[in-house]
Amino acid sequence: MITRVRSAVSSIIGGIMASGSTGEQNNPDLPDPPLRFPYSRPDFLGLSPDEVECSADHISRPILILKEMKLPWSTGYAEVINAGKSALNEDQACCEVVELRKRPSDPSSPSYTPTGRRCSSLPNGDILESIESTEVKQLDFHYWGLFDGHGGSGAAIFASKFLHLHIEERLQELLEILQNPSLQAPTCLGEENTVHHFHPSAGCSQRGLSRAASLRGAAGAPGSPNTSAPRFFIEKKIKQESLVVGAIENAFKEMDAHIGRERSVYCISGGCTALVVMHLLGKLYVANAGDSRAVIIRAGEIVPMSSSFTPESERQRLQFLAHLQPSLLGNEFTHLEFPRRVTKKEVGKRMLYRDFTMNGWAYKTIQEDDLKFPLIYGEGKMARVFATIGITRGLGDHDLKVHNSDISIKPFLSCSPEVKVYDLSQHEHGTDDVIILGTDGLWDVLSNEEVAEAVTGFLGNCDPDDQHRYTMAAQDLVMKARGVLRDRGWRIVGDKLGSGDDISVFIIPLMHANVQPQPS
Repeated sequence: MITRVRSAVSSIIGGIMASGSTGEQNNPDLPDPPLRFPYSRPDFLGLSPDEVECSADHISRPILILKEMKLPWSTGYAEVINAGKSALNEDQACCEVVELRKRPSDPSSPSYTPTGRRCSSLPNGDILESIESTEVKQLDFHYWGLFDGHGGSGAAIFASKFLHLHIEERLQELLEILQNPSLQAPTCLGEENTVHHFHPSAGCSQRGLSRAASLRGAAGAPGSPNTSAPRFFIEKKIKQESLVVGAIENAFKEMDAHIGRERSVYCISGGCTALVVMHLLGKLYVANAGDSRAVIIRAGEIVPMSSSFTPESERQRLQFLAHLQPSLLGNEFTHLEFPRRVTKKEVGKRMLYRDFTMNGWAYKTIQEDDLKFPLIYGEGKMARVFATIGITRGLGDHDLKVHNSDISIKPFLSCSPEVKVYDLSQHEHGTDDVIILGTDGLWDVLSNEEVAEAVTGFLGNCDPDDQHRYTMAAQDLVMKARGVLRDRGWRIVGDKLGSGDDISVFIIPLMHANVQPQPS
């Protein structure tokens, strides 16, 4: 076991192994399944095959930017390939304006077909269709997504092409509710939107009614004036914002399941993190599953809009799952954490440890079981789950296993995003106020403060009317993180080590969101 884990650790340099395939895929007697999508760069870059090939130069590491201004809100984008970590750039990006439409038909009817742009590969095909019909309602949402792949680019490419369509499917169901901002979300679709209270005619004993009435301070309760308003409700009031958050969360789960289904037919390599920003009805919804990051720069203030999900930040969740289902550890790992590896000579001694119930540390008597390799090993960027993977949320990785074993890692990887909401109407935004999305290749070498200083300083020296300024700012930011190739590798300001990872950056100006057309 120790030899196996040492071999796994030595095979990992800043990422995960390309192993972890199913037994069928490793069977030399079976033909390799076809690729679901060939390798490419984001569609909006408009690169030719020759340009895609040139972009994979690990020596010069050219920074790719938009050829022409064609992204919504004059959004800026730039990317660069890694310094040799993987053969291809495993980052992917997507930017879309998606129309939600609904026909005047009964959604419960077997013949009902949602309208607008549709993807027939949800779940079986792959052709985008435009369904012509008599449409009576329309709502648009803007969408930006970054996908940081590992173990191959397949999952990242797949997610970049379909996640926004899964979000569209979920929002389609809410269209009538979203078209009426003053409408409270009905508890049950098809019923009138009413709020239920406890009433004296509820058919229980008068004593029980008195106790219930006392709890809520309702009219007629002992000691309460008749004019007192009810304070206890049977039903919660659900905001429309929460429905949108739920739609995004479910779309991520469906995206992960979609990858799982199609990998039985196609080669969809590896997994990916996912960072999505969606603008709908005056609000930004930022959904993150992984270690990419989004920050808002507003009048010089930094507003973090995402959290990184790593083995350290999610230690307690991972340990709790292993505690509930120890069979997932394959009798080779322990869910407990120790400051270092436990050695055989320390059995019987008291040593520092912590489990899923603890933020702090305590001492325990070491037993034979504690000699197993820890579920979470390493510190900071080198922390790994099962000595294999350095992120704990994302999409794909259905076939990922511990090196040279049948222990599946997927049960410990969550596809659920954290979704944060930013109400644009609560703030005035100028031409230099932006939201920055970046994969971890950017944040590994630059802090939030350094990124904010770089972008603010660059935009401050640009013509406010220049619509290319955000792309140029993205290019400058990627250049600062990549650095310059010197004798000792890529170096940034202060002769510090530059990023050797893939880097992808969106810079989205917020002032364009201040005035948006109302839903029709």
